[in-house]
Amino acid sequence: MAQTGTKLSTTPAAPLLGVHVSATGGILMAFDRAETLGINTFQLFVKNNKQWFAPKELSAEEIAGFRARRKAWKQDGPLVAHACYLLNLGSSDAKIQEQSRESFLKELLRANAVGIDYFVFHPGSHGGQGIEQGIRNIASALNGIHARTPEVKTKTVLEITAGQGSAVGYRFEHLEAILQNVRDDRRMGVCLDTCHLFAAGYDLRTEEAWERTFAEFEARIGFDKLVCIHTNDSKTPLGSRVDRHEHIGKGTIGLEGFRRLMNDPRFKKIPKILETPKDEKMTEDYENLKVLKALVRNAT
Repeated sequence: MAQTGTKLSTTPAAPLLGVHVSATGGILMAFDRAETLGINTFQLFVKNNKQWFAPKELSAEEIAGFRARRKAWKQDGPLVAHACYLLNLGSSDAKIQEQSRESFLKELLRANAVGIDYFVFHPGSHGGQGIEQGIRNIASALNGIHARTPEVKTKTVLEITAGQGSAVGYRFEHLEAILQNVRDDRRMGVCLDTCHLFAAGYDLRTEEAWERTFAEFEARIGFDKLVCIHTNDSKTPLGSRVDRHEHIGKGTIGLEGFRRLMNDPRFKKIPKILETPKDEKMTEDYENLKVLKALVRNAT
């Protein structure tokens, strides 16, 4: 594992900045990697992200261990879990819909058991049935899942998509419509991904474009719903609707967009989590964190 990174300041002025860390070797290993990087928030998978269901439940010892590590970690940043990539709550296929709901429910319960704050998921794809039908399917699925989990504290978080294929959720109005049709919207949050935003056609490169994008976000959804930002540059151009993450400042968004993100007071208390390519030693994570921290005005 790479050498311990320079820790982020724990003062109130410190940005909430983290990465998606691997849970290989057990979910407690996520804390080891987070501490090595010196970050104050992070994201992880609470099970294999390419399997519908975990092969076994978390043990009482694993749950207690994770919660103990969280307490000992002494960082204020929230913990985020990313859902399985196989889920498709937007599908009209009865078998896919049922399997997606059950997988989502079990993973949400798993995240809640260890005290995860936010459970982020891609809304899904309509599969040729149209955006409106996809939105209805997603909202109906969430209503059903929430009805079965009234005790869960972990928030359900919609992530904006890049808009590939028949994906739902690449426009603010899609997310707005889903939220409007979820009965208990207190359980809901939104995650913005800078790469997805840009690929979906929301420009972040100039001051004017930045303000236009987030004025629309505020009007349709509101910053009170924003709980997480996936902080990724984009390999593909504006409006490409192709999701390809790039290292910070090396893609088509460029450094100025991330400079605005790191200094806009509206995002100060929102965790910014890298999902950029990495190796096992987290070499690129160190570099991308360094770049983002250097963009903070008056950074030392």
